[in-house]
Amino acid sequence: DLNIQLPPALIERCDRFTLKERMGADGQALIEPSDSDIDALVQTVIQGGFESVAIGFIHAYTNGTHEQRMREALLAKKPSLWVSISSEVSAQIREFERFNTVCANAYVQPRMASYLNRLTGAIREAGAQCPVFMMHSGGGIVSIENAAKFPVRLVESGPAGGAIFAANIAARYQLDAVLSFDMGGTTAKICLIDNHMPKTTNSFEVARTYRFKKGSGMPISIPVVEMVEIGAGGGSIASIDAMKQIRVGPHSAGSEPGPACYQRGGKRPTVTDADLLLGRLDPFDFAGGTIELSVDRAAESLQTDLATALNVSVEDSAFGVVEMVDESMSNAARVHTVESGKDISTYTMITFGGAGPLHAARICEKTGIDRFIVPPGAGVGSAIGFLRAPFSYESVRSLNQRLSQFDANKVRELIQALSLEAMQIVDQGAQNRASQTEIKVLMRYVGQGWEVPVIITQSSLDGDCAASLRAAFESTYAHFFGRTIEAMDIETISWSVKVSTPAALSEPAAVLAGDEGTFTQSPLRPIFDARLGQNVMAKVIQRQHLAPGQKLNGPVLVVEAETSTLVTSAFSVMAQPDGCLWVQKLPSAVSDNA
Repeated sequence: DLNIQLPPALIERCDRFTLKERMGADGQALIEPSDSDIDALVQTVIQGGFESVAIGFIHAYTNGTHEQRMREALLAKKPSLWVSISSEVSAQIREFERFNTVCANAYVQPRMASYLNRLTGAIREAGAQCPVFMMHSGGGIVSIENAAKFPVRLVESGPAGGAIFAANIAARYQLDAVLSFDMGGTTAKICLIDNHMPKTTNSFEVARTYRFKKGSGMPISIPVVEMVEIGAGGGSIASIDAMKQIRVGPHSAGSEPGPACYQRGGKRPTVTDADLLLGRLDPFDFAGGTIELSVDRAAESLQTDLATALNVSVEDSAFGVVEMVDESMSNAARVHTVESGKDISTYTMITFGGAGPLHAARICEKTGIDRFIVPPGAGVGSAIGFLRAPFSYESVRSLNQRLSQFDANKVRELIQALSLEAMQIVDQGAQNRASQTEIKVLMRYVGQGWEVPVIITQSSLDGDCAASLRAAFESTYAHFFGRTIEAMDIETISWSVKVSTPAALSEPAAVLAGDEGTFTQSPLRPIFDARLGQNVMAKVIQRQHLAPGQKLNGPVLVVEAETSTLVTSAFSVMAQPDGCLWVQKLPSAVSDNA
């Protein structure tokens, strides 16, 4: 997009200063900064009255000595200053991303430290003497001290909790290929979980000027659980574009005023309003009966903004809204799995969030997924994930080497340093506890612009390292792209070591076979079935009334205070002993990928 508007820089140009120094890409100092230049710059910063400072020097990821000298000089003059250096916050190649990350860390550090101090103080005053930990974006927990030192690592920590929640369920049912689907009031998030571990990456974007549009945001280079996020939540607003097509999101009605049916002043039609008109929500039993929904106001909002403009009925416009939302999420899931070299139809979906179980069946119909699981506590899945998260920390540092000129000793020294750094941070919360280590290297063919992550074992660094790394890279590259490139040299870009305590274990669960049950007292409600394109009479069951092993063929609506699970006519639902709902596509519908 040649006309894209990028977010403004966090630090104004007038507040950016330079120092005469230069570190080479090989970590050797080319220009040592003079004491007089450092002192002059310190005076400029002190006189400016700044509270927090970010330091980023060229090639500091290979050697942070100059950054450390500058920090020491600043703190010697003003010990109360907050100082972040890029060689500690994000020791990775690519200057813009590294500088941006250290600026973001410095930007929020004073506020975050103050908040965390007040939080821990209030917890102590309330009588809790237990240690306090924070979830980080990589899917683990760290001490308050490290959270205050590297607050940029807390960005996206909430959604990461949801991925950990889904990974725990996947391990319980021995599912090696899981798609985590979290849909709340504003957004929907999708994450791949392979072999009970959420997929991670070392960079992501924040502050996008076009919500959910890749490339329009501010790059942050830290370890993070990789998710696809789209503006499709219960409060997402529906509208008509210039082509007379229904569009949903990215804007949201939020919780205040909320959807029109909340009767709190909202006028715009939302996904929740459409779900209500299609019979998926009970207006008198929403959120456990704490909120009464207005069918009339939902209908009025869709009539005014959609149905009249499209010259269709209110019901058809409601169908259009939910179908657009479900297609957007399905397409995002398809693209994400293809980009990861996976076949989405081989995955099991684990869904949570207030709106996730309501839309999961239709997304499975669209993507060819045969089953999905709704865990107990699905409405607060991310919070439960915090309780399941291990202590963990991932240390990352760039080291660019070609395999044809590979220095194995330098790599071994780097791995040892990264392991020690990560272990020290994990020990702050889990001292003397067993831990496990994962080593990952980002590699590419020489001349390529981006790299692929390669998981290696410690033994790969013994003996002929270059040959082992080449074999591991070519296997991974072929998995992503279907082939390798002959006679091309390969280079390593960055190395990471993740140290974590073992994930929380739970009793393994075997899926019950189950027999179809009957509920003579179950009320029936007309619900629109998108796959069939018509209203069907669905049984309405309270979740607590489903006994383990009891199976019901759809259409069924399983209701609870936090959410509702829509089981369409293509699926059956069966309660499991651990409280999960196992929703399986019926044999008659397996070949029908709507």
